[in-house]
This record gives sequence, structure tokens and C-alpha cells, in this order.
Amino acid sequence: MTPFTQRTRAMMMRTARQAALAGVLLASAVTAMAQADSPVGTWQTIDDHTGQPKALVQITQDSSGALDGKVIKGLGPNDQPERRCTACTDARKDQLILGMTIINDMKKVDDGWDDGQILDPENGKIYKCKMHLEDGGQKLVVRGYIGVSLLGRSQTWIRQQ
Repeated sequence: MTPFTQRTRAMMMRTARQAALAGVLLASAVTAMAQADSPVGTWQTIDDHTGQPKALVQITQDSSGALDGKVIKGLGPNDQPERRCTACTDARKDQLILGMTIINDMKKVDDGWDDGQILDPENGKIYKCKMHLEDGGQKLVVRGYIGVSLLGRSQTWIRQQ
């Protein structure tokens, strides 16, 4: 191999490595941007009474663009995987809370998501729900309410990586 061919080959290898690195960086940037404007992902909920982590909820998007959220892990000190929603009055009555869908049919509206429902498995009540992202997509403010959103309460959930 001539010196010219060796230099050309080395330059092509460096260029290929740089292109691969640029692709990885671009993919990371796209993922970060997607996280900043979508609640799809895993969220840590916080107990209203103790202020301690309570559960992990996985939010997914269906083919119509609506969001749903499912409990994937309990985090409380007294959490038992066999806990059931004994207070639920719908089809979730006596079902395991772990694996239960507690957020249904959230639709993108302006800067947030609205028109869906959220279940509080502690009391079995179903509330209207709206949510929006804060802190560059790292916090999700979830508001459950009856009638109008002024009559409700909000929780701030923390994005998990």
C-alpha cells in the first residue's frame, strides 16, 4: 500500500468514526427534545401525605396519539405487590394495582394534555385529568378534578431515566 493510500484510508476511517459519533449525539439530542415536549416515559409519583416516593407510572401513547398511564412499580415502604383496588367501582374492582391503567385517553391540547381521566386507587374515585410538563420536561404536573379544574388537586411527578 502506498503512503497516499494509507493516509486516505486513515482519513476515511476518522471521518467514519466522526460520522458515527455525530449520529449518536444527534439521536441523544432528538431523545432529549422528545422528552421535553412529551410525557411519554416513566414517572415517579409522590405521596400527598408523606411527601415520599409512592409508585412508578409508565405513560405510553397509542396509535391515535392519546396517552395512558399504568402503575409499573410500588415504591412505598408498606407497598405490597398483591395490593388490590378494593375501593374501585368499575371493571378494576379488586384488581391488582400493580399493572393497573390509572390514566386514560389524555389528548394533546395547547401546551398540555386534557380530556382524559385518572383513577386514585387509594379511594377508587375517577377524576377528570389534565397535565402539563415543566422544568424542561423533567416534571409532570398532573391535576385530577371534578367538574372544573379549580375543584381538584395537583401532584408533581418526576421523570425517571
